[in-house]
Amino acid sequence: MLHRFETDISHIELPKRFTYPFCYTPHPLCVTAAEEVRRYLVSHPEWKEELDGGKMMGVMVVRDDSGELGYLAAFSGLLSGTNRHEWFVPPIYDLLNPGGYFRIEESNISQINHRISQMEASEELAEARKSFEREKSQATEAISAHKRMMMESKHHRDALRAECDVDEQALIRQSQWQRAELRRIRAYWNSRLLAARCRIEDIEAKIKSMKRERAERSAQLQRWLFDHYEVLNALGERSTLSEIFAATPQQIPPGGAGECAAPKLLQYAYLEGLKPVAMAEFWCGASPSGELRYDGHYYPACRGKCYPILTFMLRGLDVDPDPTKREADDCSDSVKILYEDRFIVAAEKPAGMLTVPGKIASDSLYSRLRSLFPDIKELMVVHRLDQATSGVVLFAKDRATYKSLQRQFSEHSVTKSYIALVEQSGSIPMEGEINLPICPDYNHRPQQKVCYREGRPSRTLFRVLGAARAGDIDAVRVEFRPLTGRTHQIRLHAAHPEGLGSPVVGDRLYGRVRAERMYLHAQSITFTHPSDGRKVTVTSPCPF
Repeated sequence: MLHRFETDISHIELPKRFTYPFCYTPHPLCVTAAEEVRRYLVSHPEWKEELDGGKMMGVMVVRDDSGELGYLAAFSGLLSGTNRHEWFVPPIYDLLNPGGYFRIEESNISQINHRISQMEASEELAEARKSFEREKSQATEAISAHKRMMMESKHHRDALRAECDVDEQALIRQSQWQRAELRRIRAYWNSRLLAARCRIEDIEAKIKSMKRERAERSAQLQRWLFDHYEVLNALGERSTLSEIFAATPQQIPPGGAGECAAPKLLQYAYLEGLKPVAMAEFWCGASPSGELRYDGHYYPACRGKCYPILTFMLRGLDVDPDPTKREADDCSDSVKILYEDRFIVAAEKPAGMLTVPGKIASDSLYSRLRSLFPDIKELMVVHRLDQATSGVVLFAKDRATYKSLQRQFSEHSVTKSYIALVEQSGSIPMEGEINLPICPDYNHRPQQKVCYREGRPSRTLFRVLGAARAGDIDAVRVEFRPLTGRTHQIRLHAAHPEGLGSPVVGDRLYGRVRAERMYLHAQSITFTHPSDGRKVTVTSPCPF
């Protein structure tokens, strides 16, 4: 499993610390290893179709006992239907072992599935349902026929009463008998329908019972699996996935936890006594539906499945600090006030600064304003910008103003304008509207994705302003006017193939080109002033 570099790496300097897996620039050693992995993949044409469909791969540079460098390779999930290939590190737990408890119980659950499918498609259930519908149709017709007869009898009795003397008591008895007969007909057919319905419910009850058994056994199997999924860290400590996720908000590991490349690489290194040096994960093939993945591009470890696992597994390693925390701490730019009155203050947020304090960084635009305006009792942020985005942010000085501005945002009556430099890739229309449904990508927070089943509508108007340069990168300057306010809306609309297909330059989540900052700036915002109803526009000159 340990591969020696075929490429000369003598000129490459070693990293000082191990990779922080959730935000990193791939080390040249990892890039070299990834290139060799890709050459190996090409030598297996039987995998081409699967890899063209998209697969996350991982590499880890390690030292052996003699201090010599090499690298490990891994794939996420399965490759060609199996989780074991001699060239790649093995799974942490081999749930595909044919004689293992997992596969045996999985087979039992599959048999329950098969029986459920058989019963749902059975002739017995189909005939019971048809019989019920026939009975219901006959009951409706019998009751309707009797009601018609009763109506005709009533007309006849009314005619007799109008023409001559009649035996009124006889007519009353006739009417009473017909109403009683209607009750008897209804009772008769209700009993037949109940019997027919019971035949259906007996079969459906058996199906529901099997479905409950399937759910219980599936949940029990998942618990068993996560109790047996034991991972290591650099301190020699061991923990199961159940123990690791018990301290998280979801408490239960998500499906597929532990099957990503990064945990596999660390586990194998620890088991074999190899010292981790650097790590990277890269995408092979086409982008999955809804998400944005670029062939050959490097990606951070997923947060939904891997963050709790890797947080444990990295203990004892000297790991790079989180660069996003460092950027927030290092953001020494002074805050510029763009507008202020008795009710509102608008400030310019620098790129890299948080809008409000986060879990790992206390400095923020809000914190700075609290220091600048210590006498304001209720300073409230009306909306937010991503940490990497610069530009105008509104704050309310009292609750009534805050509620009024919030209402304007919810009613989409606030007008915002952003300037971005996007990657020069393909042909971009000069102007238009992007309309895509967006929802969170729970396994890769804070990323969002396009999803036509669960996404919420998001609309953005755009207008190309001309060619531009982002440092030494050719780019296109675009003005965006969002009509809705979804998380990462402009960034995803710029990057997605159904949007512009041209990511914002420097966008670490959705882009391809790295830069010293993300080139997205909120340049203006227009709103109705809550105190007097006048239109107010606050502008922040674009810094690029």
